[in-house]
Amino acid sequence: MTTTVYAPARTVLRVEIRTAAGWHPVCGLDLLSHGRGVAALLPDGTQAAVFLGRTGDVYAIGNRDPFTGAYVLSRGLLGSAPSAQGSRPFVASPLLKQRFDLATGRCLDDEEVAVPAYRVRVAEVAA
Repeated sequence: MTTTVYAPARTVLRVEIRTAAGWHPVCGLDLLSHGRGVAALLPDGTQAAVFLGRTGDVYAIGNRDPFTGAYVLSRGLLGSAPSAQGSRPFVASPLLKQRFDLATGRCLDDEEVAVPAYRVRVAEVAA
């Protein structure tokens, strides 16, 4: 008699970004570090900056700094700014230091400027 042993099913957590074309996988959640960003190339050729905040929330905004045109927001520093709703997480551009709200993409230093903000989800997928 032969006994077959099956490995237990394993799932991983994957970060996905919503664009007009639907949900797109970016990377495993385990590849993100708290307080650091990564750049992701989206199917339409644009770039997103993806962040794992210190509280565990995942955010995605456009990676292009509108003040310089450089694709560097994923390398910015994370912080939080007081607001009427509590504190708001932001990323400061590594070049000219303008701050962008991670939830809305709005520039906190110039209200007429914003970058795209993307919906993000963390999905369980079979490994």
